[in-house]
Amino acid sequence: MKNLENGISASLRRRLLAGAAAAAALLIFSAGTASAAANCIKGDRKAPYTIGWANIYSVPTWMKQTEGTITAEVEELKKAGLVKDLMITDAQGNAQTQIQHIQSMIDANVDAIVVIAGSSNALDRVISDACDKGIAVVNFDSLVNTDKVTAKINTDSNEWGATAAKWMVGQLGGKGKIIIMNGPAGISVSDDRRKGAQPVLDANPGLQVITETNTEYNVAPAQEAMTSLLFANPEIDGVLSLGGALSAGSVLAFERQGRDQVPTTGENARQFLELWKEKGLKGWATMQPNWLGALSVYTAVQALEGKDVPAFVKVPLPVIDDSTIGSYLARADKFPADGYIYSDYDKALFDKLLATK
Repeated sequence: MKNLENGISASLRRRLLAGAAAAAALLIFSAGTASAAANCIKGDRKAPYTIGWANIYSVPTWMKQTEGTITAEVEELKKAGLVKDLMITDAQGNAQTQIQHIQSMIDANVDAIVVIAGSSNALDRVISDACDKGIAVVNFDSLVNTDKVTAKINTDSNEWGATAAKWMVGQLGGKGKIIIMNGPAGISVSDDRRKGAQPVLDANPGLQVITETNTEYNVAPAQEAMTSLLFANPEIDGVLSLGGALSAGSVLAFERQGRDQVPTTGENARQFLELWKEKGLKGWATMQPNWLGALSVYTAVQALEGKDVPAFVKVPLPVIDDSTIGSYLARADKFPADGYIYSDYDKALFDKLLATK
């Protein structure tokens, strides 16, 4: 009888242990699924949501156009009953001010914060705090270092710089004197483009970087900077410009000084593309689409609705060259004279990008 009781007890223990293990596995799976579906999001958050747009600065036309895509997307989401309010701040280029703005959004308990970072590391603490408070955080364009966000959305800035540098190598046959034009130092999108170009330059020592400059992404300061560099450098074979307004400023500086234009890289800035066509430049460009802002708002709402979103959404870089520039210029009148000609976007495109992991 004792052996039978021991046998029954052993069998029961095994079944209980097996059941407990299965339950524990189910809990672990469920927790993992919830985390994957909506990182940062906690608490009872229900539509319609309040979205915060923490802009680093609104002066450059690229930023104004980007904000336009954000407000347009919010209006569509309002119609669908998914968004109630949009809170917008402008840090005027000051990362510390941007931190204060994000903290104010946290204090107001917004449901999501969309942000272009004014510093890749200074915002880490406040962004992490927002995540800990259960707020969806979507970071695009210029990225933070911390991974305590719901999603990061960007093109590949390293690829941007590398591809531009490879084009320049091909144009100059691997030999010549070039100037590099960068965006503001400390902004990840600018720094990463420059880092991406470096291995290509290292592999082609015949391409001599005679000087480089950092300016904000506006034509006037870029033109001023290039004008100074033209006075100091009588021989320039190419301009490796890592921003669209920078390229337009460069072309205008060459023209004003009566210098022959040289192969120039850039972005989809309308003025640069028009100058390229008008002056028969040897040019190459790509696009940092302004609708990254709209995609970020859409991603935040999808996450708040419990949808699975990737931790990083990579948006492909198009190539603008002599064979494709016409298709951009054909739509130029739809964009500001000092703006960027960006591609069309819709919900189907956003869903496709969010489905890519």
